[in-house]
Amino acid sequence: MGARMGRLIEMRGVDVDFGTSRVLSHIDFAIDPGEIVTVIGPNGAGKTTLLRVALGAIRPHGGTVERAPGLVIGYVPQRIHVDPVMPMTVDRVMALTGRPDAGAVARRLAAFEVTHLRRRQLVDLSGGELQRVMLARAMARAPGLLVLDEPTQGMDVGGQASFYALIRRVRDETGCGVVLVSHDLHVVMRATDKVVCLNHHVCCTGTATAVARHPEYRRLFGPADARELAMFAHDIDHHRHEHGAQDGAGSAETHQPGAQDHGAPDHGAHDHGERSLP
Repeated sequence: MGARMGRLIEMRGVDVDFGTSRVLSHIDFAIDPGEIVTVIGPNGAGKTTLLRVALGAIRPHGGTVERAPGLVIGYVPQRIHVDPVMPMTVDRVMALTGRPDAGAVARRLAAFEVTHLRRRQLVDLSGGELQRVMLARAMARAPGLLVLDEPTQGMDVGGQASFYALIRRVRDETGCGVVLVSHDLHVVMRATDKVVCLNHHVCCTGTATAVARHPEYRRLFGPADARELAMFAHDIDHHRHEHGAQDGAGSAETHQPGAQDHGAPDHGAHDHGERSLP
């Protein structure tokens, strides 16, 4: 059965193995235009691997990955290593990939309030400045999907909140889909539409409020963290209700791992290829 019309990316039954270890097991994952999806999970849960499958950098051992025809993806990586010996200005890094026109570059730098940094060396930027520059670079080609892997590492709480508010503004203004990995659901909760809790398989998925109350989330992150997050989620929902927004408490869907979770992949059971969405 084909993917839903208009969907940006859809994975069905995706398995990924590294050697004898199964990193992702029977993953169902999808994102629609204008949707912000946050992937959370403990270290080593396969979050970055999931993003790499979405980007096409890893070919799954089982299952299918479908992408919308002509989909342009903007990517902001988890870590950006800046060699202090090699001179690299903001203007130079903006021109490295895709070569968007000068007008698009100028507009994106202005939108993310980093125009004044154009001639600065990357090595001299703060963490927040560098992430805004990389976000401007990712958006300069007008992507339909923006992918961010731990984009706020090294930022303080205020910087994280500001960055995620910026992501939501980008989504509102461009209509692009957004997939991001984050360890801190407390901060990203205000910006996200859907949360996927991952631990090699999809444990549960739903609104941030629903996931915060889900037993699988509590098991992974501990009851104290879950209680704190549930209280924070209640405050968010109360605020949204007062301002006429949809409550969004909903219920989180639980995904049980399949029979092959820890075994060898059944290479004959899946279509290993990738195809465009109808």
